[in-house]
Amino acid sequence: MLLSDGAPRLAYKQLRMEQNIIIGFDAKRIVRNGTGLGMYGRTLVNDLADIVRSGMRFNLYAPDAGHDHLRTQVKEAESVKFVYPETAKSKIAKDFWRMSGIIYDLKRDHVTIYHGLTGELPYNIRQTGIRTVVTIHDVIFLRHPEFYSAMDVMIYRWKFKNACANATRIVAISECTKRDIMEFGGVPAERIDVVYQSCNPRFSATVNDADKAKARERYGLPGRYILGVGTIEERKNMMLALKALPLLDKDIHLVLAGKRTAYTAKIEKEAERMGLSHRLHIIHEADNDQLAALYAMAEVFVYPSRYEGFGIPIVEAIQSGLPVVAATGSCLEEAGGPDSLYVDPDDTEGMAKAIGQLLVGGARRDDSIRKSRRYVKRFENKSVAREMIEIYKAVCRGE
Repeated sequence: MLLSDGAPRLAYKQLRMEQNIIIGFDAKRIVRNGTGLGMYGRTLVNDLADIVRSGMRFNLYAPDAGHDHLRTQVKEAESVKFVYPETAKSKIAKDFWRMSGIIYDLKRDHVTIYHGLTGELPYNIRQTGIRTVVTIHDVIFLRHPEFYSAMDVMIYRWKFKNACANATRIVAISECTKRDIMEFGGVPAERIDVVYQSCNPRFSATVNDADKAKARERYGLPGRYILGVGTIEERKNMMLALKALPLLDKDIHLVLAGKRTAYTAKIEKEAERMGLSHRLHIIHEADNDQLAALYAMAEVFVYPSRYEGFGIPIVEAIQSGLPVVAATGSCLEEAGGPDSLYVDPDDTEGMAKAIGQLLVGGARRDDSIRKSRRYVKRFENKSVAREMIEIYKAVCRGE
């Protein structure tokens, strides 16, 4: 079903549709979330708009206009438009519209397929006859409910079950997530397509010296550091990287870039107890340009998360020219490939040893970078978008 990357002209010809198809997207995260789910949606829509030349349009349904700096990251294109509810003004009304009322707008706009980008579908959409695709990023709330409140687990479980029951097709962002959907949702393999996330192309671009200097000055960055990116929460397990620091050269620092949580304070307290506060640097907010500079100046990327649906920061790091050390136990080997290094999420000595092999001058550094960069080409944007187009076409054909 997938198009060949080796025949782009044929691929573009195949993308021309004989009839108009309107794809509706759940765009709440696109206009409200700076990273993660928001970045996934914006990148996918932009990539789809880039390769579709005729016959397919994309309506982005959001409860409101959200944040200007996020909404405007969606490129202007004739095939793309935002749609907002006409009457829902309060938060409750907007939430109800997204959960149910949206179906009236979808029917009014003659939407062919509705794509829930963040694991959710309107609960009664199946009765409308509108075909549906839902992307499920992970089911960590079921695999590791200890990382969530009881209320969140209940809500997420309901949304997951509803999506599994009502989706025409399900997109999993990794083979690991596909297995979890089959196990926890009882969904047969033939209803699930694995389509990996694509990575923002800015991380493949060379960062100039001026931007590096600007980021170093702004954040007070040390000369040598290992980098972790992502929400600094317990599941991400950045404590392991901190505990590995005493086993590394004293001039190696740890930089963590991501949203603060209560777990962040635990890391800071442990760093103080270990006498490592001067080697720990936490950056709460960094936009994409600054993040690219953080990657570019680091020596090693660390991602010791206990469980992920995919792990897009690993791909960003590799595209930025960094070697990667990640944790075993979920899907991270899929993201990083066979030439990144992986350790048990509780193995401090293993983490330190792996980092040491990948630091500048390390025995495995150059080989890991070269081979891993070749591996992550499979996550390039247009390839991912073409796979998604083929799924839409198959859904239209009733497959």
